[in-house]
Amino acid sequence: MAFKPFAAIILKISLVVLAISLSACSSLSGSFANRSNQLSSGLQNAYSVSPTTANRLSPMIIQSAERYDISPTLLAALIRQESNYNSSARSPTGAIGLTQIISSHWRQSCPGNLYDENVNINCGAHVLSTYYRSAGSWSKAVAYYNVGPTGYERSFWTRHKAKKYARSVKRHEKTLKKAL
Repeated sequence: MAFKPFAAIILKISLVVLAISLSACSSLSGSFANRSNQLSSGLQNAYSVSPTTANRLSPMIIQSAERYDISPTLLAALIRQESNYNSSARSPTGAIGLTQIISSHWRQSCPGNLYDENVNINCGAHVLSTYYRSAGSWSKAVAYYNVGPTGYERSFWTRHKAKKYARSVKRHEKTLKKAL
């Protein structure tokens, strides 16, 4: 009987430690509006995104990240890497918008106008989440995002390129987290 109060104290301490560790993992906290404002401020400070653009895109990034269980800072860093927050970006290979989606490859999964910021961010989050499920790690998922799983496995050089890309995205994420 004497161990019950001791066990209860241990349980409470464990819950407090867990709560602290979980909150430390998340750079954004509070209500949706608060997280959106924090992210907007971070985008402006870390990446020099205009206030108008940051305020418009932050809620979309958070919603898509939550929908696909992705860190909003990772998704924001991916956008920084892919398009530098240029909604009308188009690559020579035909990748479109903020997250640089190749329409012909993702048409079934991402219907709609990929120049629409919300559609594009949501599609980019879907693609990254899909790659995470097959890769098993966020670093490899980001590498897949750059060259695809087949490209990643094709040769040392494409794998090297993809890993370099993933490190760049990670640096962008680290910069953003510092600005939050």
